[in-house]
Amino acid sequence: MRTIGLVLLILLSSVAHAAGDTYPFDNDADRNRFETLTRELRCPKCQNQSIADSHAPIAADMRAEVHRLVQQGESNDAIMAAMTSRFGEFVRYRPELERRTLLLWFTPLVVVVVGIAAVVILVIRSRRSARIGEPVLSEADRARLDRLLDADESPRDTSSHHS
Repeated sequence: MRTIGLVLLILLSSVAHAAGDTYPFDNDADRNRFETLTRELRCPKCQNQSIADSHAPIAADMRAEVHRLVQQGESNDAIMAAMTSRFGEFVRYRPELERRTLLLWFTPLVVVVVGIAAVVILVIRSRRSARIGEPVLSEADRARLDRLLDADESPRDTSSHHS
């Protein structure tokens, strides 16, 4: 009976170890590199989560590959290049600025510029339509208005209004 309990304990501890996703490192520098790299790589399934934070199986595979490459002494640039060649530029939170990523880098800027231009055009058009909508007086109407205003401003006989 003790043997079965011991076997179960060993099996459960190995499952817990696998779920914990712990990776042994020879030194703290390699551990820090691993942590930095896994925070800079995006999970292809989760899309807005780093592979360090993701519980997706693909993220676990990516962490294992980063660990293997760190252990082999590969540089950070070589590891990032290996991951992007395998999973695409999308997995990088900060993709390299190159010809094929120009759209990725400049689309937000283009959207902002187009948005500002659209607002400016709408404001200009609304001001023009407001001016066009104002009534225009003909010369005859203007002369009549002037006569009415002059007549209204003429002195009035106020003597009859005194009590």
